[in-house]
Amino acid sequence: MMKKIVLSLLLISLASIEMNAQDGGANDFNKWSIDINGGVNKAANPFTPGYHMNADNLFHADLGFRYMFNTKFGLKIQGGYDVLNDDGDTSAEFQTEVMALNLQGYVNFGRIMEFETWTDRINVLGHMGVGIAHATNDLYEGSDRLGNFVIGLGMQYRISNRIALNADFTMYNNFSQNKTWDGRTYDRQGRQGFDSTLYNATLGLSIYLGKHEKHADWYIDEKSDELEDLESRLGEMETMLDDSDKDGIPDYLDSEPNTITGVAVDSKGRTIDRNNNGVPDELESYIDNKNSEIRNEVKSGSLAVNGAGGSGSGYIKELINGGYVNVYFDFNKATPNQESVNGINFLIRYLNENPNAKADVIGYADEVGDSAYNQELSNRRAENVKKILVDAGIDASRLSIVANGEDTTGGSGSKYGRKVVRRVTFILK
Repeated sequence: MMKKIVLSLLLISLASIEMNAQDGGANDFNKWSIDINGGVNKAANPFTPGYHMNADNLFHADLGFRYMFNTKFGLKIQGGYDVLNDDGDTSAEFQTEVMALNLQGYVNFGRIMEFETWTDRINVLGHMGVGIAHATNDLYEGSDRLGNFVIGLGMQYRISNRIALNADFTMYNNFSQNKTWDGRTYDRQGRQGFDSTLYNATLGLSIYLGKHEKHADWYIDEKSDELEDLESRLGEMETMLDDSDKDGIPDYLDSEPNTITGVAVDSKGRTIDRNNNGVPDELESYIDNKNSEIRNEVKSGSLAVNGAGGSGSGYIKELINGGYVNVYFDFNKATPNQESVNGINFLIRYLNENPNAKADVIGYADEVGDSAYNQELSNRRAENVKKILVDAGIDASRLSIVANGEDTTGGSGSKYGRKVVRRVTFILK
C-alpha cells in the first residue's frame, strides 16, 4: 500500500511538471532571427574549356529570416547574390551574376548534442533544403533558370543574447542548368542534372528578435532537465520500494533483504532469532511441530520413515534449494557480512542430519566492474563460505564450488538490487 501511495504522488507531480513545461516552455525563448552573411564563392562545374575561377572569389552575400519551432528544429527562407568572375590571369574573361531564393530546414546540433554541458558560447547548425535561382551574363539574353538542392554546416559564437557570429559553408547542387557558369552553352545538351555545383564560405551575424532573454539557438530547457531528474528519481524510488523477500519492509530499509517469505521480522526486516542459532524462531517452531507430527504418525504405524535424518530435514532442503537461504556480502568483499553469516547454520544442520548429502556452494557478484574480475570474486566468495562450513565440521569432499559471476536479476543500476545479488546460495544433492 505504501508503495502505491508514494508512486501515485510521484506520478501526479511528474504529470504536473510536464503540463507546466508544455504550457509555458514554448514561450520561454525567442524564435525569430535575421541572418546576414557575406563571403567568397567558387563554381566548380560546368565551365567551357579555358574558363575557370579562383576559390577566393568575392562576392557573395545572403540575407535570411529563420524561425525555430523549438530549440532543435526550424525553417529559414533565404535570398542570395553571387558574382562569378574569372581569375584574371589564366582564364578567359567572364562575369556571371546569380540571384537565388531557397527554403531550408535547420537542425540545432548544439542542443541535440548537449553542448551546454561544456560551453555556452559555441554552437553548430546544420541546414538543407531546395531553391531556385537565375543566372545572367552579357553573352546571352534573359537568364538561365536554375533549380538546386542546398546543404550546409555552420558554426556560431555567441557575442551576447542578441547577436551571434556565424561561419558557414554551403553547397548548391543544381538539377537544372542550361548554360555554363562562364555564359557559354558548351556541350550542355542532355546534361542539365547534378553536375553543376556552387560553393559559398561566409562570415556573418545572427540578430535575434523577441522579448525573451535568449533565442532558441542558446536556450536550455531547465524544465526538461527537471523532468528527466524526476523520472530518474522515480525509477530509483520504485527500486527502493522493492521488497525482494516479501517481508513487508522495502529493500532500502531492510537490514536482511533475504528473509524467508512468511517468517516474522522486526521493524528493520531482521528475522526474530532469540536463541541466535541462525534459524528464525517461527520457522524452527514450525519444523519442530512437523517433526513431532511425523514421529507420532510413525509410532502409530501410519507412516514409514526411511533413510538418515529426520523428516523435518525435507523442509529444510526445500528452503535451501528454493533460494531462501543465502549468505550476503558487502561491495567488493569476499567475506560474508555479519548480518547473514548465521544463515549457514541452516546448511550445517541439514548436512549433519544427512551425512550422505552433498551441496553446491554457488557464488555471485553484481554487475559493477570488469566481468572477469567479478567471475573471480564470485569464486572467492564461494571458497570462503566453503571454508566456514569445513571449519564447522563438514567434510570438504561433500562441497562443490560453483562460480556464477555476475547476476543482474536484482535490478541493474540500483544499489539496493546489487545488495541482493552479492551472495552465495546453495543447492543440496
